[in-house]
Amino acid sequence: MNSLPDPALTCPACVPILNVSRQLPALAQGVSFLPITPPENLTVAATGASGSLFLKHLLLTVERDERVKTVNFIASDSALRVMAEELGLEGRSDLLRQIIGSPSSKIQQQTNADIGANVASGSYPSDAMIVIPCSVGTLARIANGIASHLIERAADVTLKERRPLVLCVREAPLNKVHIRNMSLAADAGATIFPLIPAFYYRPQTLDAMVQEFANRVLGHIGLGQKDAYRWKG
Repeated sequence: MNSLPDPALTCPACVPILNVSRQLPALAQGVSFLPITPPENLTVAATGASGSLFLKHLLLTVERDERVKTVNFIASDSALRVMAEELGLEGRSDLLRQIIGSPSSKIQQQTNADIGANVASGSYPSDAMIVIPCSVGTLARIANGIASHLIERAADVTLKERRPLVLCVREAPLNKVHIRNMSLAADAGATIFPLIPAFYYRPQTLDAMVQEFANRVLGHIGLGQKDAYRWKG
């Protein structure tokens, strides 16, 4: 009697996503098992959608997280313009100090035009990538394999190497093209993590609301934060 073919051989969407190759330790916060180990090497990208404050808090969080050893940060030209408006940045020099308030030895800035940067190669050991905020234009290019700049190329590499890719999409309302592209990106292995903060824990300040969203994103890739809110029912 012939057995049915392996779905992974006939349906690309059914191929399991393999994240990182390190062993699976437990976090100290009472979590017994995680889908991946806490990533040590991150790629973080910002694009031209509104939401620069979310990026700022995520960078501040990984900067102080001792489990993260290296962060490659890429900002598109449109992101730089939006950050100037929303965060009050002046020019493009000393960008990281302007965003997080101090120099960083952990976070390394990459140029979006540098298609030959380290994160453009699958041989570079990046553990995960987060695009925050992710414009629908960037989403479209990632979903359709158009990699003319470093952000899209790094995302393409993340998908082909079966590593976690989180797209914090920011747009409203959504048209059918946006929805199709989110479906395509999800089918390729990305996590669509819309830039929608929570309110059920009653945040008292804008910074608290934004910080909790950053905690949720980082928890999704195995970097649970001690100050993250956890629903107890």
